Amino acid sequence: MTLTIAPRFRTLLLLFLAVCGALLAGAAPASAHAALTGSNPTQGSVVDKAPTQVSLTFSEQVSLNDGSLRVLDPKGKRVDAGGASDLGGDTYGLKLRPGLPDGTYTVTYQVVSADSHPVSGAFTFSVGAPSQTSVALSDQAVGGGVVGFLYGAARYFSYAGFILLVGGAAFVLGCWQRGSGIRPVQRLVVSGWLTLTASTLALLLLRGSYVGSGKVGDIFDLTLLGEVLQTKSGAALVSRLLLLAAAALFIAVLFGAYANRDEDERAAATARAGDTAAAETTGQETADTETVGAETADAETADAETAGPQAARTETARTKQASENADTKTVVGTRTVVAKVPGTKAARGGPADRAEGGPDGAADTDGLAADAGDLAAEKSDLTFGLAIGGAVVAAGLAATWAMAEHASTGIQPGIAMPVDVLHLLAVAVWLGGLSTLVVALFRAPAHSQIEATAVRRFSRLAFGAVLVLVATGIYQSWRQLGSWSALTDTTYGQLLLVKVGLVALLVGIAWISRRWTAQLAEAAPPAVAGSEAAPTAVAAVVEQRSAPRTPATVPADSRRAAQLARQQAAVTSTREKRVRDADPHRSGLRRSVLAEAGVAVVLLAVATALTTTEPGRTAEAARQATASASQRSGPLSLKMPFDTGGEDGKGTVEVTLDPARVGGNDMHVFVVRPNGKAFDVPEVKVAFTLAAKDVGPLPVTPDRVATGHWAASGVQIPMAGDWKIAVTVRTSDIDQATVNKNAQIG
Repeated sequence: MTLTIAPRFRTLLLLFLAVCGALLAGAAPASAHAALTGSNPTQGSVVDKAPTQVSLTFSEQVSLNDGSLRVLDPKGKRVDAGGASDLGGDTYGLKLRPGLPDGTYTVTYQVVSADSHPVSGAFTFSVGAPSQTSVALSDQAVGGGVVGFLYGAARYFSYAGFILLVGGAAFVLGCWQRGSGIRPVQRLVVSGWLTLTASTLALLLLRGSYVGSGKVGDIFDLTLLGEVLQTKSGAALVSRLLLLAAAALFIAVLFGAYANRDEDERAAATARAGDTAAAETTGQETADTETVGAETADAETADAETAGPQAARTETARTKQASENADTKTVVGTRTVVAKVPGTKAARGGPADRAEGGPDGAADTDGLAADAGDLAAEKSDLTFGLAIGGAVVAAGLAATWAMAEHASTGIQPGIAMPVDVLHLLAVAVWLGGLSTLVVALFRAPAHSQIEATAVRRFSRLAFGAVLVLVATGIYQSWRQLGSWSALTDTTYGQLLLVKVGLVALLVGIAWISRRWTAQLAEAAPPAVAGSEAAPTAVAAVVEQRSAPRTPATVPADSRRAAQLARQQAAVTSTREKRVRDADPHRSGLRRSVLAEAGVAVVLLAVATALTTTEPGRTAEAARQATASASQRSGPLSLKMPFDTGGEDGKGTVEVTLDPARVGGNDMHVFVVRPNGKAFDVPEVKVAFTLAAKDVGPLPVTPDRVATGHWAASGVQIPMAGDWKIAVTVRTSDIDQATVNKNAQIG
């Protein structure tokens, strides 16, 4: 291990900043999740007379305000009258002023999609003939620029804070309860809470400018903030702040009362084990001491008779000094440890003396056992309460994302939102627990290293989280993609492939970490009860920690004092690092877990970019609608044979629609006999139905123009889609037939 701890963390931080910056810079401007699929008048079209309103159709529902839709004349002045209105489905209309002159008009829109992302764009149409226009449109898409970058960064940090907060707490409660008293672990979880709180406040302030003007100066506009609070996204952010207040109380209990309970329980267990061992050895020590005492008394009597009074006084003083040194008590931290010296009799004070149990310590052992049982019960109850409360708060925090983003719109939102909550919780437990494990392995004090059993518990917990992650991820992928082609032909699908690859890599490194954990468990020597080495080691440690230290002389020069303090801190850090690196299995585990953390940083950045990318299903639908509209440059023509069943009841009907786009169209119907001659029928009726949007049937009754020729002008097609065109032909008073065919219009 040639690298120090600090360079590793600096490398991880630089990797985080580089990946985060690259992905956020590329993803922020392309954050629209709704697309314009049709309009009336259509883009670039020329109409004979000015329309009374302009309609726009999107791929999903959008939110509008007073300035969302605007129509500008060639001089850049607004010619729309009133606000936008919902025409049904995903179509929205805007009334125009009457008597508009000829020229080119510009339609601009800036709306918010159902999954909270801004959408903007513009198109033109002309009345009479195209003309020059002075309208200049901004090249910057809504959601881009400085505000867009800051908003994307805040989103990333909100996810990171959520993962550290939830994952760290889950790791402590479920895997390493002793970690509740470890300062680096406490700092990690608290840092997650602070990061999530700060990023949520930043999102709340940035939201108004992000979906609006995009100006930095509008970030602190209280009017925009009030408008944001009335939206679905604003409600989700406020709910998150309220839940974070509850999370603060949870953290205070976890690292306060719970950490104290855990410390008291471990102290009671240690004292109980020590008293049990002391009780077992008391009898043997007493017998040996009495025997040695008798022999010593005989020897002293003989010596006194021989050496005289002076020798007797010297021996008496020596015996008194030995009696004073027989029992040695050393205080380490907040606990009292008894160091027994071979050949002496050690007596324990405290509860045993208060219980008047005598030298054998039986009453002391029983009292400590009862105290340990009470502490264990209290800790168990507190653990259960923290687990339930923490799960509720964590699920609520995850729901603030699910209720305002991808899962809240599209198909099956009732299933998608709970699945999204599970997905976020699984990610937090896995990656947040992994981050806590990294801190425990690299930052925990040398005397409080994480045990192999705790690492094994996390390994099992992470495996379960990965299973949930895979199951929920498959459902989300199907829901957002819709087809295999979207996996490779859309940006969302390509990012999803990158995410899947990173998850696979992370699982592979986790398998290596699992092997290191197994080797660490096998290499750990089992504790042998009652062995002579254990008391000797304890006595040595106690003697080393209790040895009096000569206070260092503080030089008068404050700079010299600061230099000595830094040197002392460096020596202490080096000593603890040497202890941590002494075990090769633990060192290998640290390397593999650090590699996992590095991949997790990149994975989180890719996942954040996915949330700001248009889903593949929506992108493909918009692409198909745009392609259909652009490919049709002429009238639509459909031929359908019919048979009314009566005499002379067979023929062919042809329907033409020009220009076959959203808005007004000219329709012509031609009826011919099987020999191609015009068929004079008494009645023809046409109906249009758009089943996908539950529109229609819209009946149209054309007028007879000539033999076998029927026509209608101004046939309105309200929105683009795959329309069913049904034609009813009556050849006699009782004989008629209806034939239909589907066609893409708009």
